[in-house]
Amino acid sequence: MFTLAHLSDMHLAPLPWPRLADLDAKRVLGLANWHRKRKQQHGRDVVDALVADIKRQRPDHIAVGGDLVNIGLPAEIEAARLWLESVGSPEAVSAVPGNHDVYGRMLAGQGIELWRAYMGGEGSFPFLRQFGRVALIGLSSAVPTPVFWASGRLGAEQRSRLAGLLDRLGAEGLCRVILIHHPPLPGQADRLRGLMDAPQLAALLARHGAELVMHGHNHQSTLRWAEGARGRIPVVGVPSASGRPGFHAPAARYNLFSFEAKGDTWRIELTGRQYQGDGRIAEVERVALTA
Repeated sequence: MFTLAHLSDMHLAPLPWPRLADLDAKRVLGLANWHRKRKQQHGRDVVDALVADIKRQRPDHIAVGGDLVNIGLPAEIEAARLWLESVGSPEAVSAVPGNHDVYGRMLAGQGIELWRAYMGGEGSFPFLRQFGRVALIGLSSAVPTPVFWASGRLGAEQRSRLAGLLDRLGAEGLCRVILIHHPPLPGQADRLRGLMDAPQLAALLARHGAELVMHGHNHQSTLRWAEGARGRIPVVGVPSASGRPGFHAPAARYNLFSFEAKGDTWRIELTGRQYQGDGRIAEVERVALTA
């Protein structure tokens, strides 16, 4: 039995006041949006409550699904690095970036490369973390976008490497778990917010297969199904890990997955644990994703 916790979209607060040199049109609008609305929606105390509960559950590994920060300021990136260290070591925690993590221009040494130890250690995608017979594959859909856009893209090179990985790991009988920020299937988000090469990724999954895909970005708890080479693949979205109740989105939640080998197949069970508004975290869902 192997257990994996998945949380995403921390949007860590507080948002530091930016230096003039760090500002561009997109960050100015993002800063205004944070102070107008988002700082009431997202709470660091909520994130801390979820992380404390995850640690009490003692999963074998923790997967962080991107959007650790808000407008991609260098001070935010550094604060997120310290937050990752507080969650666990790079051996215990893996992360992929989201669109908010590459929000604007960054000087070398001030961007998400500061999280490299948590992203496979090499700074390239996809990265692979193997835990016995469970393989975690981290993808980066984070690309700079214009004002009012929050879309993502994998690109042909990353997709090609992913296809090779899925084939090799599948031939070895491993349970292949994909971690990505943007929802991976066509129609899961509109054109300004979606994964631009979602149709290509869906076709790739249909050809090469996987056992589970985890994503964030939409701030919603969702279960969809992708066609796979060996049957349907569960595609599970998780709400923001900092969302307060009552803001037209689900309260903060994380998912805990258990994996158990059954011959040449896998039994995967999802347990959802959600913030209750008073600091408590309670189980709100338990469902078998495979027979």
